[in-house]
Amino acid sequence: MTPAPPPASRTSGGRTGRPRSAEADRAILGATREALVELGWGKLTLGDVAARAGVAKTTLYRRWAGKNELVVDAVAALFDEHLELPDRGSLQADIEGVVLQFAALLERPETKTALMAVVAESTRDEALRDRIRGAIVDRQKRLVLLGRERAQARGELPREDDPGAAARTADLIFDVIAGAVVHRTLVSAEPVDAEWARGFAGLLVGGLGVMSQASGT
Repeated sequence: MTPAPPPASRTSGGRTGRPRSAEADRAILGATREALVELGWGKLTLGDVAARAGVAKTTLYRRWAGKNELVVDAVAALFDEHLELPDRGSLQADIEGVVLQFAALLERPETKTALMAVVAESTRDEALRDRIRGAIVDRQKRLVLLGRERAQARGELPREDDPGAAARTADLIFDVIAGAVVHRTLVSAEPVDAEWARGFAGLLVGGLGVMSQASGT
């Protein structure tokens, strides 16, 4: 899967900055994750990242306003690169596949360290919460939309004619999957293995069926 690039940089006047180098961006985001694992959030500096990436500090400042934005984009790139929805032939099997991918991603030291750091910082930084929502949450909801579209095409789920209701259902599915897997791996520190993923997917698919019956679709 080709990762989506981080948001384009802007000058103070709102104009788009210099053309970005994909190679430089990859080096910077990789260096950011490496530094986070080694140094932790508190000791991470843009100067250290620049040195590791082999670029000038001004290169970072042209792309990111500060450490918060840089770390969010470093996490977002990992999600873009390592999460996709496998087509296993059924909604339950598809959910099992993406849950296992997500859990494996969260077990990586760079993902775990970066995600925990930005979530903690976002509790007192509304702009950071907005960036997390735009760069990670909203982008990864594409997996929910794709999975639902496949399931509807197979006849496993009914189509929702009300766009507002469909959007709310997609949000709920995303929140349930993300919340359960993050809690299991990062809070409870319990394994997400094939058995757990199978049980979770079965519970979620069963709940979606009950919701469909309740709405009369």
